[in-house]
Amino acid sequence: MNKIKIYVLLACLWAVPALQAQNFGSEAMRKLQMAEFAISHFYVDKVDEDKLVEEAIIKMLAQLDPHSTYSDAEEVKKMNEPLQGNFEGIGVQFQMIEDTLLVVQPVSNGPSEKVGILAGDRIVAVNDSAIAGVKMSTEDIMKRLRGPKGSKVNLTIVRRGVQDPLLFTVKRDKIPILSLDASYMIQPKTGYIRINRFGATTAEEFKKAMTSLQKQGMKDLILDLQGNGGGYLNAAIDLANEFLGQKELIVYTEGRTAKRSDFYAKGNGDFRNGRLIILVDEYTASASEIVSGAVQDWDRGIIVGRRSFGKGLVQRPIDLPDGSMIRLTIARYYTPSGRSIQKPYDSTVDYNKDLIERFNHGELMNADSIHFPDSLKVQTKKLGRTVYGGGGIMPDYFVPIDTTLYTDYHRNLVAKGAVIKFTMQFIEGHRKELKNKYKKFESFDEKFVVDDDMLAILKEIGEKEGVKFNEEQYQKSLPLIKTQLKALIARDLWDMNEYFRVMNTTNESIQKALEILNSDEYQKKLKQGIQ
Repeated sequence: MNKIKIYVLLACLWAVPALQAQNFGSEAMRKLQMAEFAISHFYVDKVDEDKLVEEAIIKMLAQLDPHSTYSDAEEVKKMNEPLQGNFEGIGVQFQMIEDTLLVVQPVSNGPSEKVGILAGDRIVAVNDSAIAGVKMSTEDIMKRLRGPKGSKVNLTIVRRGVQDPLLFTVKRDKIPILSLDASYMIQPKTGYIRINRFGATTAEEFKKAMTSLQKQGMKDLILDLQGNGGGYLNAAIDLANEFLGQKELIVYTEGRTAKRSDFYAKGNGDFRNGRLIILVDEYTASASEIVSGAVQDWDRGIIVGRRSFGKGLVQRPIDLPDGSMIRLTIARYYTPSGRSIQKPYDSTVDYNKDLIERFNHGELMNADSIHFPDSLKVQTKKLGRTVYGGGGIMPDYFVPIDTTLYTDYHRNLVAKGAVIKFTMQFIEGHRKELKNKYKKFESFDEKFVVDDDMLAILKEIGEKEGVKFNEEQYQKSLPLIKTQLKALIARDLWDMNEYFRVMNTTNESIQKALEILNSDEYQKKLKQGIQ
């Protein structure tokens, strides 16, 4: 009799959610609801229902494509900050060195600079809570420094040459996150702009930089998208608009339920005529590939570097009630000539190991290792040049990855923090002297040399961090080590712009771009169309 009662009770409990779910969706959806109901109500132990549902969502998305993902509320906030172009905090660039927060640079005109915090200051306490020497994580420190705009935070500062700690009260404000790393005249009449992501302020930053360079006589432009993983579609469209003519297609999207959407240039861009070279590499993705593909397809400029990543799936953000989010792929990006940017991700391909496979197959070192079937051939829109689909943007000029200077010894110096630690110590001990000696970056760039004494200290720091010295590898990497140290010192004395001005002297793709502009290669390449 008891068994009969249990069966009746179960039948009733199953029936209620099943009936309620009939208006919600398919049989599969009703099945899922019933399973979740059964586990939460009948399982032998109490379960965390929220965690259960979260894990189910993650497992479902894993069956789709590599870019359909789930993010919890905290991850959503962190993910959006770089793209939205700002966060609220005190406005300092910093490095953690020996359990102490060292201010690299206060943000120009930011809240910390306004109250007198200087580069080289050490923040040792926040609101009377010690953050130095207590093994606190960088994330925990950032939580203490960030806060709502208008709120105040007390900082205890130790400054070199000042005996007693200094107390500053900083009023938090919106801090810009710039998507443009560098902008300068790389040679007479040629400007260089590097963009690290496509965010809400990218188009505005680019226009400002371009206007400044044009005033300095810029006629040609090298646009560096190496390592740029993408961002907002609108930002990519706005940037491509700077180069293309009116009603020229920039990109289109299309999916199973998402109808085709075309995005066109308005024809009001400020750089529609000068020579243009775009630099890409294996980490260039998404929005960067939209810009590169549009420029290549319209024969507007030349692409230099290595085949881009191949991220051409469109995600729609779906906000969930608790602040979490699903980013669900709903369509694909296509270049103006109809090339799908997305690389394969079916069961025969290990998507996450694609770049390793490219390296193993020799693609990153030799263009001859790259083979495309004729079915992937398409012609550019104006000149009818042959370009290829199949995932990523294949450059017009291939530049192999430079492995000659990279060694395990150098990688370990970087990975163990020896390079950064040396730079911080050197700057802290010589900042005033360097500032007095080099009033302008140009003087520093011309005259400053990383000498043997500096290198000896670096090796000592490396040894202390567990990096065993290797003479052969050291000599091989020495040119790169010297350039890197000089660049980091320049960054700490000035900003990221000066860092790239130093590092770019060793970048093979940039050297190739300059070679193309300084010869007749540019004109020859863009005349190789149908005769």
